[in-house]
Amino acid sequence: MKAGKLKILAFAGSTRVDSFNKKLVKIAASGARASGAEVTYLDLRDLPMPIYDGDLEIQQGLSDNVKRFRALLMGHDGLLISAPEYNSGISGVLKNAIDWASRPLPGEPPLACFAGKVAVIMSASPGVLGGLRGMSQVRSILSNIQVLVLSQQMAIPKADEAFNADGTLKDIKQQSAIEALGSSLAEILIKLK
Repeated sequence: MKAGKLKILAFAGSTRVDSFNKKLVKIAASGARASGAEVTYLDLRDLPMPIYDGDLEIQQGLSDNVKRFRALLMGHDGLLISAPEYNSGISGVLKNAIDWASRPLPGEPPLACFAGKVAVIMSASPGVLGGLRGMSQVRSILSNIQVLVLSQQMAIPKADEAFNADGTLKDIKQQSAIEALGSSLAEILIKLK
């Protein structure tokens, strides 16, 4: 953990403009802010990355957007990730971003962008499980790259009916529970500092 104010990076594994998961992670970010964290919201749409290819990495190195994403990860203590479920699994854009960020720069230890980070994951899906199957894969991947993923998580089913026009959740209990995910991450990071 870095000294100073704790910093959390919040993003969704979706690039769709009206993504349910972007809305969800913004709610969690508000909970983290209310608990004293400095939160940076990132839209992965703003950092398009090529599909990971080892040959491309050897020939061209890491793209500027990969370097920007890595710098954001390195500059934050914790991660709020809302992970959409695509065909019962992790979204391609989220997996691709993780794969690129896992590549070390010269002289860097393995997994420098991820090792020692603390994360909370969540999901929203039009399906009745709310993205639970994909979220379990995200948890496994993050755990394997040395991220401490907190046990607190939440999946919002029937997401196409769950949100108000302003991006809040219609169900007040769900709204509070998602805000609490952000608060929990901030509180754990405070204790770890």
